[in-house]
Amino acid sequence: MQIKKHIPNIITLLNLFCGCIAVVFVAELNFEMAFFFVSLGIFLDFFDGFFARLFKVAGPLGLQLDSLADMVTSGVVPGFVMFSMMENSSNPNHYFSFLGFIIALGSCYRLANFNIDTRQTDSFIGLPTPANALFILSLPLVLKYSDSLVLLEILTNYWVLLGITLFSAFILNAEIPLFSLKIKDFTFKKNALQIVFLSLCVLLLIFFQYLAIPLVIITYVLLSVINNKFLKK
Repeated sequence: MQIKKHIPNIITLLNLFCGCIAVVFVAELNFEMAFFFVSLGIFLDFFDGFFARLFKVAGPLGLQLDSLADMVTSGVVPGFVMFSMMENSSNPNHYFSFLGFIIALGSCYRLANFNIDTRQTDSFIGLPTPANALFILSLPLVLKYSDSLVLLEILTNYWVLLGITLFSAFILNAEIPLFSLKIKDFTFKKNALQIVFLSLCVLLLIFFQYLAIPLVIITYVLLSVINNKFLKK
């Protein structure tokens, strides 16, 4: 029983470890590896709560560890990525690049608020930090692998990047109900929306690769809005 008690927390700490590695790769401008380790960290974050419920060992320590790990993997890393992109954009001033870390500030506020918001037990209010992190980390990869000159011009424009940064901090804390991606058990009936969404994600990634990430985020928000209206009816 003692071993089971620590398994969810170990998974959470592995998430944090992935975030730390991703920070190093961002510093080296290796955005592919940073994206990989953030994705791995988010994957681990997806299952720590599941195993805590499965082993019936959920507690306040796990909740705090989860937020601290997410702050690095899904908060600091995307803020650092945006800072790096701003550094290599049509930046009017070097010091303006530090505004990219507004994403980290918005993520921190969202994670702290999540811990005390009793409305977010089975769903989210505002975009979850992992989804936001994947969106931000996909931008330099879209820039690298896309042949579109329009995308190149957009994603190297400092003011566009600043607009994305501000919108990112806003949508993280917006009063928009979004469904949770965490699977509580393996029955289709209780997880139909999550399974449909994840299936769409796989298809989009197969056909569009890195360009699919923004589409995935948009799909997530749209499905949430549709789901909200369905529940009201």
